[in-house]
Amino acid sequence: MAKNEICSNCGYMGQAKKVTKGSILIEIVLWLFFLIPGLIYSIWRLTSKHLACPKCGAQNLVPLDSPRGKKLQQELGS
Repeated sequence: MAKNEICSNCGYMGQAKKVTKGSILIEIVLWLFFLIPGLIYSIWRLTSKHLACPKCGAQNLVPLDSPRGKKLQQELGS
């Protein structure tokens, strides 16, 4: 079960989305033409995944049931 969170940047409330840095197109090209750089790029992409706000893309999400999350809800009037 996913936790609902609030974005301290834009005020979005809901579930965060998982974001992977980089480009799948660049990854494919590197794999097709350059084996070692393709492997390095793939590893970097896999290790750089993070949760982000689906509305603004910020990484500063706070759980709604935390003290900071409750305070943000009150400040934003939600």
